[in-house]
Amino acid sequence: MQIGHEESPSPEILKRDRLWMAACIALSQRARPDSAPNPNVGCLIVRDGHVVGRGWTQAGGRPHAEAMALQQAGRRAQRATVYASLEPCAHISARGPSCADLLIQAGVGEVVIATQDPDPRTNGQGIARLRAAGILVRLSCMPDEARRAMAPWWTRQLRQRPYISLKLATSLDGCIAMADGSSRWITGDRARAHGHLERARHQAILVGRGTYDADAPTLDVRLAGMEQRSPKRLMLTSQPAPDGWTALASPDALRDLEGVDSLLIEGGAKAAAAFLQADMVDRLLLYRAPILLGGGRPCLADIGLEQLADAHGWWQHRSQHRLGSDQLDVYERIRKD
Repeated sequence: MQIGHEESPSPEILKRDRLWMAACIALSQRARPDSAPNPNVGCLIVRDGHVVGRGWTQAGGRPHAEAMALQQAGRRAQRATVYASLEPCAHISARGPSCADLLIQAGVGEVVIATQDPDPRTNGQGIARLRAAGILVRLSCMPDEARRAMAPWWTRQLRQRPYISLKLATSLDGCIAMADGSSRWITGDRARAHGHLERARHQAILVGRGTYDADAPTLDVRLAGMEQRSPKRLMLTSQPAPDGWTALASPDALRDLEGVDSLLIEGGAKAAAAFLQADMVDRLLLYRAPILLGGGRPCLADIGLEQLADAHGWWQHRSQHRLGSDQLDVYERIRKD
């Protein structure tokens, strides 16, 4: 169900909407990955230029972001502007009423939405219900940014598989270890701490059997106060996995794995190549240390390219960060949908 736009707002309103929506989308990141299997949504309620309520999807998916923000706002939600990073849900469940109905009951004045919900239980029905109640709705405010912020859930909806990030920590010449296999440590403390933060933002983490045999990685989160957010441990192997690990015979086996909407691949070269060759990597985290190894072990095995021209047009550079003496470049897979 495709929903059209209200009459075009003024440039001043558009600028204001983008400022509040950017804050709303940033707020939604607090819910990753705890909101799964629900989307990580952010909501702000603004009245007279001040935030009177804010919310994000809580652990396990309830309360929803709008319900949390409305509870905080109370009567101040009347005639206020609501910013939501995803269309308010239209379906009633045993766990609570629909957010569209809650907004109508609260008497809000207008709702600004980043993107329409692809879930068939809502998919335009939330917007239609708000408009039928006389509430002004503005759709498509920063939709790309909102979808990127909830990429794990969005990928599950569109591709029926987890959102997959591939982490590569390399030397300047693309090596992940010395020729003898020693790799501790290529990057510095700040880059490794950032890597642990990425672990905490994913539901599962994967290495190949060779990496497990060589390094015996624990793959836990070693950041103070976040130890409990260590992800599930997966291994790409045709053999049985050790206790506490789940074996995957191939990248495609991920589609049948329940409870995993986001996966971080940490090693090694063959495992990374297998997911790249299957075109299942959505995001690339390239940590590079200012060192040269020469003759070390390369970060990737063969990914099936037959000619150089086939390597172009796959990746878009998204951001760059300095982490001490190391550099992190983030790339996203270019996809049409």
